Amino acid sequence: MAQSVQAGDNPIQAYDLAVIGGGINGAGIAADAAGRGLSVFLCERDDLASHTSSASSKLVHGGLRYLEHYEFRLVREALAEREVLLRKAPHIVRPMRFVLPHRPHLRPAWMIRAGLFLYDHLGKREQLPGSHGVKFDSASALKPSIKRGFEYSDCWVDDARLVVLNAQAAQEKGANIQTRTACVGAHKDGEGWLVALQRADGSRYSIRCRALVNAAGPWVAKLLGEQLRERSPYGIRLVQGSHIIVPRLYEGEHAFILQNEDRRIVFAIPYLDRYTMIGTTDREYRGDPAQVAITEAEIDYLLGVVNDHFRYQLRREEILHSLSGVRPLCDDESDNPSAITRDYTLALADGPAPLLSVFGGKLTTYRKLAESAMAQLKLYFPTMGAPWTADAPLPGGEEMGTGVGGLAHALQREVRGLPATLAARWATTYGQRSWRLLGEVRDISGLGECLGADLYAREVDYLCEAEWASEADDVLWRRTKLGLVFSADERTRLERYLAERLSTRETNAA
Repeated sequence: MAQSVQAGDNPIQAYDLAVIGGGINGAGIAADAAGRGLSVFLCERDDLASHTSSASSKLVHGGLRYLEHYEFRLVREALAEREVLLRKAPHIVRPMRFVLPHRPHLRPAWMIRAGLFLYDHLGKREQLPGSHGVKFDSASALKPSIKRGFEYSDCWVDDARLVVLNAQAAQEKGANIQTRTACVGAHKDGEGWLVALQRADGSRYSIRCRALVNAAGPWVAKLLGEQLRERSPYGIRLVQGSHIIVPRLYEGEHAFILQNEDRRIVFAIPYLDRYTMIGTTDREYRGDPAQVAITEAEIDYLLGVVNDHFRYQLRREEILHSLSGVRPLCDDESDNPSAITRDYTLALADGPAPLLSVFGGKLTTYRKLAESAMAQLKLYFPTMGAPWTADAPLPGGEEMGTGVGGLAHALQREVRGLPATLAARWATTYGQRSWRLLGEVRDISGLGECLGADLYAREVDYLCEAEWASEADDVLWRRTKLGLVFSADERTRLERYLAERLSTRETNAA
């Protein structure tokens, strides 16, 4: 538990650990630390997963192409984590088959077979089928010139929800999670840190902590230099990755992994039943990570790769949405952005007030990164508990023996008038927490106003109360993915509801 200490007339909360950054690494570290008995504070200046962690390819995967760069340890660890996350969060992580069309002039078949053999056997594969060759017939969505390929297993994940569930897990273990709260400064103060914070309304307060974690993602070096007045131990390379979302490009639930002439790969992935997500790119980025947006050159690149493979030729005007993020990668002096390591580096500034900074990393290995962070901090907290996250389900993933299909059917049985599509969305979004969302409601009329696309007031209330949502984008793009189907009028209705809800809460608090 956090403790209050006096600073003049103002009590300041004191914690064992403060984490700056509400992306996947920050949320994962906060959850791990809280579960080991430490008092934890996490602040995020925007919304949880509002930057890099919601702009990924949404894959839990070993990284087949990393084998070409001899990153065997990273691939082995990621493949093992694939199995762990399937067990921890079966509602938001699901197996997916990937089809790799063979293009002989890019990589010979023997090389791909060897890579897939390693991919099948480097990690402990328990739940996923192995790889094999495939032949394409006239019914294939691929061009007639592509006759054969390979198929293997990886997993899809709702990346933003993975962050939110880790934040929930941290809170349920006692952590204090504060969104829309920026770290505006911190300095060493005796045996720890004094951290200055600013809320979105401009008000300020401070906390104390014994150890500080800088998990600011693309801002990790900037935070070190500007807010913490510390020198960054590593250079950082900001690499932009962009995706486009288009109407469903092909039938089937499998993804494609497409080889390009520059030896990069691009994924085409089924998305929300009605769409295909295509990406990602790799380009150096030197602007403000908060302002990153897809470029015309990236659009041309992605369309070019897809149209080289598929019979149907995508046009620019068919793009429904794009998403871009900036990966904060540790500078390994590679000339090629695609070859920069995706492995993580943890930098510990030792002393009576330890500072741990997180460089790099990938979504799949966030849990192992958090365990590594706690191993480094154990010297300062010798009584902390043992590692615990490998076998603990994330919120909503408890008792999912019947799978998301069984849960969706149960929701329909118990809630009169609940559409099958809504039950399925809740099952794959909230898992068993769907029952908490419902409370005592057992009739669709009890869900309140429909704000659009089967998004009811009760769900919005749950997202505000249990998942830190406060703005329309939090609800539409990160907690749900309904932004793709919401009309402008429906969005305005949601914004009005959120504003009225906030006004009511402020009036009651006064």
